[in-house]
Amino acid sequence: MTRNQAKILIELMKVRGISFGVGLSGEEIDKVEKMFQIKFPLDLRMLLNINLPVSDGFIHWRYGINSKEAKTRIEQSLAWPLEGTLFDVRVRSFWMASWVNKPDDFESQKKLVTEYFSTIPKLIPIYRHRYISEEPNEIGNPVFSIYQTDIIHYGNDLIDYLCNEFRLEVPNYFGRIENPAPIRFWDEMIELNHG
Repeated sequence: MTRNQAKILIELMKVRGISFGVGLSGEEIDKVEKMFQIKFPLDLRMLLNINLPVSDGFIHWRYGINSKEAKTRIEQSLAWPLEGTLFDVRVRSFWMASWVNKPDDFESQKKLVTEYFSTIPKLIPIYRHRYISEEPNEIGNPVFSIYQTDIIHYGNDLIDYLCNEFRLEVPNYFGRIENPAPIRFWDEMIELNHG
């Protein structure tokens, strides 16, 4: 995604009724990344720097650094993938082979899964339960739809995602990524559930 493409996407989203505020400054982005211990991939960082989407369902990062309530909501969104997985571990007996032997009690299972999640690429919420991986820190990471352990690609990259989510029609010169870039662990979850 180029800066010009990001501006065009924002204008197309405005036509669809998405509201935007002033973009996050570099300093604000640095504060958000430090506060929430995340790293925005370059295309999302660029989009948020140009204009910040503030319609319902979007993560309002500026409020997150200025409001305790908004900070808590963002922390809950960041925790959603882990919490959903733990729900399925407890309720559906979900367990991945790569997690080694499954302990008998849920508290031990929870501890093991939580520790494991600290080693995998973090997912950054964009809109409702749509997330982008912070790794690799470059342009072109796929966007996932996350609902507990039901995980699918919802866009091969950020452009593809925004077009899918908001029914945007972009000019042909935007090009198209035909396959999502591989993302460690999250691709395994997709394969496990939809292989």
